[in-house]
Amino acid sequence: MFRVLVTGAKGQVGSELVRLVPAGFTVIGLGSAQLDITDQNQVNAAVALHQPNLIINAAAYTAVDEAESDSDNAYAVNEQAVAWLAQAAAHADIPLFHISTDYVFDGESTTPYKETDSINPQSVYGASKLAGEQVLAATHDKHIILRTSWVFGAQGNNFVKTMLRLGKEQDEISVVADQYGCPTSAASIADVLWKLAELYQKTHTLPWGIYHFSNSPACTWHEFAVEIFKQAEEKGLIDEVPKVNAISTSEYSTPAKRPVWSALECTKIEQYLGRKVNFWNIELTDFIKNYSF
Repeated sequence: MFRVLVTGAKGQVGSELVRLVPAGFTVIGLGSAQLDITDQNQVNAAVALHQPNLIINAAAYTAVDEAESDSDNAYAVNEQAVAWLAQAAAHADIPLFHISTDYVFDGESTTPYKETDSINPQSVYGASKLAGEQVLAATHDKHIILRTSWVFGAQGNNFVKTMLRLGKEQDEISVVADQYGCPTSAASIADVLWKLAELYQKTHTLPWGIYHFSNSPACTWHEFAVEIFKQAEEKGLIDEVPKVNAISTSEYSTPAKRPVWSALECTKIEQYLGRKVNFWNIELTDFIKNYSF
C-alpha cells in the first residue's frame, strides 16, 4: 500500500483527504494534537515512525485577521513548520504536497492570476504563506504547491457556515460586494490532491512546482452569500432567505487587508489532469445537502 502522511487532518481540507482516500492508499492522518509540525523533532519522529511515501501538508494558520497581531505564530506554522516538513521529506526522498493561498497576490489584477504572476501579499497571513512556499521550493525539489481560495468545508470555520448561522438568526445581513474570488470546496481540493498522488504512485514523478486550483467562476462575497441562502432555503436549512445588503470593503473594516481581486487561473492544472475545474455552486449543493447545524 502507498502510505500518505496527512498533517492538519482535523481541518477543512485534511478531514476531506482522510475521508476521500482512494483505493490502494493508506492514510496516516495526524491533527495538531498528534503532531505539532512547528516542532522539528516531532516532524522527524513522525516521518521515521510512519515511513510515508508522500506527505500532504494540510495544516496552516488560517486566522487572517488574528495573524495581524499574532505574526510569530502565523510564521511558525506557515513558514517554519513547512521548512521542517520539507527537510524531512527531502531526507526521506519523498514528495511534499503543500496547500497555499490566493492571498500571496495583492488583488490589483483584473484577470485571473497565473502561477507565474508577481506576488505581493498585503497581510501577515499572505506573507507567511508566501514564506512557506519559498522555503519549500528552496529546500526540496519534489514538491507541489497548490494555491487555492475561499475554502469551505464541513470542518472548521468558513464563510458558508457563518452565513448559514446568520441566516437562521437574522432577517437582514450586509455582505461585501466589491471583492472577487472563487469559492472552493475542501472536498474538491482533496480530490485534486489525490489525483496528483495517484499519478505520482504510477509514474514516480510529477511536473513539480506551483499550481492554481479553485472552483469557478469568480464571484463576489455578496453573490456567494445570495446563492448560499437560496440553496439553504431550498434544502430547508433556513425558513426564509434574509435580505442581503451589498456593501463596500470600506464599509466593513477588518484588521487584515483582503485582495479586491483574487481569482485564480487554473488552466495549468486542468491541462495536466485533463479535466475542467468544478463549478462552485455545484460543490455548494453537495455541501448543503450534507450540512446540519
